Amino acid sequence: MKTKILLVDDEKDIVEFLQYNLIHEGFEVITAYNGMEALKKLSEKPDLVILDIMMPQLNGYDVCKKLRSLPEFRQTPVIFLTAKSSEVDEIRGLEIGANDFIQKPISPKKLIARVNSNLRKDIKKSEEKSFPAHIKIGLLYIDRNKYLVNIDGAEKIFPRKEFELLYYLANNPGKVFDRDTLLKDVWGLDVYVVDRTVDVHIRKIREKLRKHANLIETVKGVGYKFKSVEKSKA
Repeated sequence: MKTKILLVDDEKDIVEFLQYNLIHEGFEVITAYNGMEALKKLSEKPDLVILDIMMPQLNGYDVCKKLRSLPEFRQTPVIFLTAKSSEVDEIRGLEIGANDFIQKPISPKKLIARVNSNLRKDIKKSEEKSFPAHIKIGLLYIDRNKYLVNIDGAEKIFPRKEFELLYYLANNPGKVFDRDTLLKDVWGLDVYVVDRTVDVHIRKIREKLRKHANLIETVKGVGYKFKSVEKSKA
């Protein structure tokens, strides 16, 4: 099935222009020209919403608020289209629940890139829901919800990416990951980093793990894996 996008803007020329480009990229596009019509089109269950802010009847902020109040749309990616460039407007949108902003005039290439990026993030969030909240391996305890690592009874501070890399490896014991896969799955495709980034983070994680550093094994010429040991999940 094609990914379904709800495109909402009160300017017909913009809607037709963006609709053409989105369809060309393989998306199914539902259109609306004001806030009230957008809410009605939610019945078609879009996978992502592109929403103009300044519209008649209901503005984009109000539409986003209503959308986020509906359980089935609490996680649906929302991209705001805006002619505004102030930080206050962007902060307001993020607080309401927007995922991204694109400032007018709109570049089709940038729009497609942002749409794909937000869809990837949405898929990743769905996959992560099935991951365990806690992992315990001997005296190593990892709490995904609190971003907490406890080693031999003592809490250790792990910067965000070090934590996510450790959790990712620990959640897949015995599986070998090359650097490209780790960069894609932990850092994401829309962030520019190099292979060396993985090596540096692994070194820092091992330093914090101290006597448990051997839990992360180097597979020469390939990448890294977490040692296959008995673990408990909760």
